[in-house]
Amino acid sequence: MHASTTIVTGNVATDPKCATTPEGIPYVTFRLAASERKFDREANRWIDGDVTWYSVVTWRALAENCAQSLKKGDPIFAVGRIHLREWQQDGRTGSTLDLTAEVLGHDLTRGTATFERLRRMDSVETSHAA
Repeated sequence: MHASTTIVTGNVATDPKCATTPEGIPYVTFRLAASERKFDREANRWIDGDVTWYSVVTWRALAENCAQSLKKGDPIFAVGRIHLREWQQDGRTGSTLDLTAEVLGHDLTRGTATFERLRRMDSVETSHAA
């Protein structure tokens, strides 16, 4: 089955955790909180609505860059594939939205960022390569 690509905006809710697979492939995981924003006409201001939580994973070069660039609280956008994962633990059951991110960036509607291009001679690991 083909997974649809989606865009999610929100805040990094946990410190990104860096790890490496037994095969030596770097990855980063973190939680992303995406709040619905609504305009309250009575209060004449924007308010937060319901929060949707995502467990995000990034791989390879994106993971390495993510580990150096993102921190808890950062407003970001993420582009990737969402999967619903059912789980059981300690007699409890639930479901989690997993987002495998292919592109990540700071949400520039909420602040500024400085970009630093990296030169990696030993690998071309981006899905955008021709």
